[in-house]
This record gives sequence, C-alpha cells and structure tokens, in this order.
Amino acid sequence: MTIIDAIIQGVVQGLTEFLPVSSSGHLAITQHVTGASGEGNLFFNVMLHVGTLVAVVAFYHKLIWSLIKEFFKMLGDIFTGKFKWRKMNYERNLIVMLIIALIPLFIMFIPIPGAGMKVKDIAEVLSGSQILLFTALSLMLTSVLLAVGAHFNKKNCSKSFKHMKGGSVESKGRESYTPLDSVCVGLTQVAAALLPGLSRSGSTLAVGEMRGINKQKALDFTFVLGIPSILAAALLEGVEAVKSPDGISVEPLVILVGVAVSAVVGYLSILLFKWFLKTDKMIIFIIYTAIVGVALLVISAIEIYNGANLFTGEPAALFS
Repeated sequence: MTIIDAIIQGVVQGLTEFLPVSSSGHLAITQHVTGASGEGNLFFNVMLHVGTLVAVVAFYHKLIWSLIKEFFKMLGDIFTGKFKWRKMNYERNLIVMLIIALIPLFIMFIPIPGAGMKVKDIAEVLSGSQILLFTALSLMLTSVLLAVGAHFNKKNCSKSFKHMKGGSVESKGRESYTPLDSVCVGLTQVAAALLPGLSRSGSTLAVGEMRGINKQKALDFTFVLGIPSILAAALLEGVEAVKSPDGISVEPLVILVGVAVSAVVGYLSILLFKWFLKTDKMIIFIIYTAIVGVALLVISAIEIYNGANLFTGEPAALFS
C-alpha cells in the first residue's frame, strides 16, 4: 500500500464514518475497485477508525468532559442515596441513556445455534463477500431509513408549529432520551455493525427522529455513542489483525498518514453533517445512498453472471 492509497482511504473513512453513507460500505467499495482488499489491510482499517475516533473526541471534547465530571458526581449520589431518576439533568440523562444504548451490543457475542459462530461473525461473512451485493442492499436500506427519519422530523416540526403564533420553527422534538429510545437506537447500532453498507450514524439518527427526538440532539447522541462503539471495534479488530498470518503488513508512515487524514477529514465531516441537518438538506444523502446502492446492485448482478470482479478482472464469488 502506498501513501496515495492511504490518503484516499483516509479521506473515504473520514467522510463516511460520520456522514450518513456508511464508512464500511464505502471502504469495501474502494477496496473492491482498487483490488486492495484482504487480511493484510485489516490493521490499517482499524487505525483509520482510530483517526475518526480522534476527530469525534476533538469535536465534542467539552461535552465529553462535562459527561465525565457528571458521571463521577452521579456515582457519588448513587452511593449516598441522593440519586433521583426523575430529577436527572441533561448530562446525567445522557450518560444513563448512552449506557442503556450500549447494552444491545452484547447481542454480538451470542452464539448462533448450529452455526459454530457468534452473531458478530455475520458481519465478517457478509463483508468478506467478493461481490458487494449485501453492501448494495444495505446502502438502499440506509436511504429508506434516512427518508423515513426526515419524514418524522418534518411531522414533529409541523405539530410544534400548530401550537405557535408566528415565528420560525428551528428544530423541534424531545431533547432527552427515554430507556425505550436508547434501546431502539442500540439495536439499530447492532444492525449497522452487522450489515456492511448500513450507515451507523444515519440509521441511529433516523431512529431517534422516528422516536420524536430533536434532530440535533439525536445527532449529538449518535456521535457520542459512536466513541465507545468505535473504540471497542478498533480493539477487537486490532487483536484479530495482530493475530492474523499477515500481521501488520503496512508501513508505519503509511499508517500515520492514513490516521492523520481520516482524523482531519472526519472532523470536517461532522461539521458538514450538522450543517446539512440544520438546513434540512438530508435529501442529498437520501438520493446519494439510493443511487450508489442501485448502481452497486447492477454491478453485483454483472459480477455474479461473469464470476469476476468488474474492475480488476479477478475471479469473484458471492461467498468465498
């Protein structure tokens, strides 16, 4: 892998990790087109995720610091009997709901009866396909979820507008999550982890909007929830990468460039996503994921028929 490859994949990772278009799906597409896929790139992919983790921590450092301080205050109240569920402030509510939203991730480690694998291994099977049919279908599902989420957001704003006399409606909906909201978002995050092409940020945002959450608060929840999720994924994949036969086969300088690019581009993509959401321009992502999904579906059909990668000419099968 060259530095140019690292820059390209760093840009793809940085843009797609936070924009609602699926980072795993676009990395799969990039590697499919360039022929750079394989176990040798697993550690590099992990480090790209670390870069985007740096980006989200840098962007939300004030909120994260306030959550850390509030977490220890909350622990003190719990041990002294002063904790009151109904009297939680915004930060305390956010902490509790983030914890609840992370619980469904344990589903990933449940064994599948008779399959000799765990739920999390489904992601490896689907993403390991030499033909990106599942990525195509997942991108189309992302488009549908974004469209439904946008519909519910407009519906919430319309209801709020009926109770106002003049003025403009910026962004309506609840600002605090309930346990049911968090469980729904957590289950959606599990689905996004299993399906290559299903955007984590887009799908969890959409579910938040469907549940009546203020769209900007739903997006903040999505990004902060991504911190432990990305970290856990990086640790698990990092261990697998080190244990793999190829180990760390990418040069340190190439890795460093990829991490730096994904971090910078990731930070800018968070800014961009928040602007798109605030100005109600999500239709761009709805159309984009639909077009890419359909195009990839056509390419997959051609590759299944020919039995070869359309771009590299290498033999390809739906299941390797």
